[in-house]
Amino acid sequence: MSVMGTSSATLELKDIHVRRDDTSVIGSISCRVEDDQHWVILGANGSGKTTLMRIMALYDHPTSGTVDVLGERLGQVDIRVLRQRVGYAAAALADQLRRELTARDVVMTARYAALEPWWHQYTDEDQSRAQFCLGELGVGHLADRSFGTLSSGEQQRVLLARTTMNDPALILLDEPSARLDLGGREELLATLAEIIRRPTGPPIVMVTHHVAEIPQGITHAMLLQRGDVLTGGPIDETLTAASLSECFGLSLELERRHNGRFNAWASQ
Repeated sequence: MSVMGTSSATLELKDIHVRRDDTSVIGSISCRVEDDQHWVILGANGSGKTTLMRIMALYDHPTSGTVDVLGERLGQVDIRVLRQRVGYAAAALADQLRRELTARDVVMTARYAALEPWWHQYTDEDQSRAQFCLGELGVGHLADRSFGTLSSGEQQRVLLARTTMNDPALILLDEPSARLDLGGREELLATLAEIIRRPTGPPIVMVTHHVAEIPQGITHAMLLQRGDVLTGGPIDETLTAASLSECFGLSLELERRHNGRFNAWASQ
């Protein structure tokens, strides 16, 4: 998502196109994420955000173009192994997990980038690691609770803990604040800001369509419009009232508060 450089990138897409039933979903996107960057992808519904995120997470293939993740090229690597090095969470993931799984089991499934623990064997070390990850997100006490009995906020924290199970080199989050009330959203954003502040933490790329859901510490932004990049680069340069208004087709005001968080509203 930065201008193409010469250094090795954590994530790099070159001339990505996606077509479905003769309809262009992604026009032409070339972008890269360096290991010291944290990105937010913004856009209206239908702009291609989730499609782009699923390609980054190695769950979808583009119609054309190349995808390089952690130095490996999609189509030339065992993606089942590569996915284990990428922490991925999406709002829809909660619906794909069995409600009966414990929170600890949900986290452990990331060990093999799976959704079920049935087909894999887990060690005592895996159990301990999952417990540690839950504790880091403040939900260690819920380890033995069934995932389906947790609140939306608790489920999102468990899913975020799941992204850290394998000590990933990249974290991808598709609308992590979806389904949360105001309190749950603010708690989650504070947790994300803490992860971003860690000096050894991995790059984070997250999708949202609300600027209020951008955590502190995000360094870069990409704005999508109908499957194409409207603008992308350092957040101070790219996320402006003008670019946001063009992105959403509405005259908007944008404020960045002293704590680094954003707020936007329609112009009067």
